[in-house]
Amino acid sequence: MRWKGRRASSNVEDRRGMGGGGKTLVGGGLGGIIILLIFTFLGGNPGELLGNMAGMDSGTSVPYEETEQEKELAQFVSVVLADTEEVWSQIFEEQGLIYKEPTLVLYSGSVQSACGAATSAVGPFYCPGDQKLYIDLSFYEELHRKFQAPGDFAMAYVIAHEVGHHVQTLLGTTEEIMHLRQRMSEEKFNQYLVRFELQADYYSGVWAHHAQGMGYLEEGDLEEALNAATAVGDDTLQKRAQGHVVPESFTHGTSEQRKSWFYKGFQNGTIKGGNTFESSNLNRSW
Repeated sequence: MRWKGRRASSNVEDRRGMGGGGKTLVGGGLGGIIILLIFTFLGGNPGELLGNMAGMDSGTSVPYEETEQEKELAQFVSVVLADTEEVWSQIFEEQGLIYKEPTLVLYSGSVQSACGAATSAVGPFYCPGDQKLYIDLSFYEELHRKFQAPGDFAMAYVIAHEVGHHVQTLLGTTEEIMHLRQRMSEEKFNQYLVRFELQADYYSGVWAHHAQGMGYLEEGDLEEALNAATAVGDDTLQKRAQGHVVPESFTHGTSEQRKSWFYKGFQNGTIKGGNTFESSNLNRSW
């Protein structure tokens, strides 16, 4: 991706080196965990998150020494965020709406958000309570080594996906989904979560469409994003972790679904066509 020398967003909050704070989830107990897990890039296990949080300290700050690679990566994600601001501001304006820009929080190890305390083990996430994206930049290496999804545009896809959740919050989709949580079984709710996450993938594809139109994409960038989407499908992650899949527990969609909805957004470049909630066949998005 061509990003060096371009505008970086001013909506970046650097909390690296700061502790995550207390152990209490805003909103109370398991409900807060559920809210947080809905918006994490990789999904997650509530029990695992609780275990991670139990070991968190009281938020003591320690000196943070940024490596040259981290410095460049921080600049990169800031430029990607700036691109999403430009694209979504234009799209919202065309719809007669005003786009409220989110804040990207960089942290290391653990962090406190309006959705609760979390560690980097949960992966990048978006919190609708404070309308902020949270990411530990070490995820870039994890994406490369653990998930075999290298490349700067793979990381750009991750940022764009979380921004997609912000778009859903601004459009009211997030609130509609959360209202369903107490009205149905977990298995049924998971089906809605899959559609919710696939819509965020679609929105990330919409951003990529415009990034290409502005001349920012390089050869191989699209393939990097599609590879990343494939690598983080529920079926792929479950096979890697436990050797088998449990479809009724899916919350983000299969590898094929995540890849296909991102690609559909990339083809369309508009909000129209991204209503995953009305799609009769999520496996065939075009």
